[in-house]
Amino acid sequence: MTPPLPDGLAGLRQAHGIPALPAIPPDPASTAPLTIASYNVHKCVGLDRRFDPARIARVIAEIAPDLLAVQEADRRFGRRVGLLDTEALRDIGLTLLPVSRLPDGHGWHGNALLVRRGTALSIQRLALPGAEPRGAVIVEMELPAGRLRVVAAHFGLLRQSRARQGAAILEAIAAGPAMPTVMMGDLNEWRPGRRSSLRALEPMFGPAGFGPASFPARLPVFALDRILGWPQGVVRDVTVHDTPLARIASDHLPLKARLSLAPAVAGLPGVAAAA
Repeated sequence: MTPPLPDGLAGLRQAHGIPALPAIPPDPASTAPLTIASYNVHKCVGLDRRFDPARIARVIAEIAPDLLAVQEADRRFGRRVGLLDTEALRDIGLTLLPVSRLPDGHGWHGNALLVRRGTALSIQRLALPGAEPRGAVIVEMELPAGRLRVVAAHFGLLRQSRARQGAAILEAIAAGPAMPTVMMGDLNEWRPGRRSSLRALEPMFGPAGFGPASFPARLPVFALDRILGWPQGVVRDVTVHDTPLARIASDHLPLKARLSLAPAVAGLPGVAAAA
């Protein structure tokens, strides 16, 4: 039988012997919703087999995100040189956060984060367990609306690996302070319910049901990409960005959502208890 999942963030902390920490609500100075997005850019190679970082930047400009997680932002083999058109992205107001350990890299295991307005307070790089090299980035940020934890991840192709990777991320989150949290990325899982490897994420993010189909880009059938939020209500209106340009620029369509920290200003229902 599958062992029961811990109940919420408090259960995760208790399971790992981590003491409770106080919730950190955001500053109520600004509560306007932000646009957040996740995009597997396929190393900037489109379905026409053209390497075109400028085209990827144009798709991102269509979305106009305030916060963006990118997967496959670097070369995978050899030196992990960044592949994004950072100058074009700066022109649309997005700044690359320093998650790479290389001067010419853009991400960690291909996971990059870009922000319109905000400051990274801490950056944690996780090498995820599994049969193939995978990673995640956990960044605690100060945004105009307040503090936010952002997890950017790209899970593996094997179900067992994905389950372990989700558990590793939750353990890392549980070790930090309680604050609104968003997890974005290509999680490589399309199955809902008991068969889903994303059940490992349910203690924090709730039931892992169907999401919007984002793969393959030309005729999307599988919901491989996800945007998840905690507490409930922080992430809203998750949709696929489906345009003619997006359908050819990568093998995945971007996913976008609205981020509202207003529940945190109202007291973040469930956060203080979960902490």
